[in-house]
Amino acid sequence: MIPPEPPTPGAQRQSWLERRRDKVRAEIERNRRGGHTVPTWVLALALALIVGAWLALVIFA
Repeated sequence: MIPPEPPTPGAQRQSWLERRRDKVRAEIERNRRGGHTVPTWVLALALALIVGAWLALVIFA
């Protein structure tokens, strides 16, 4: 049997680039499916705080 040749730096970079591309593609697919991890109540609370702070600036400034 012939032992495999050691990988060249270009091949390692290509492999890294392919792995990175696969990770990005998987993340985009997850985002399109809509499996968001932030609960709706957290988003509603953030919106209420922003609107409340804006109203406080308008009323008390």
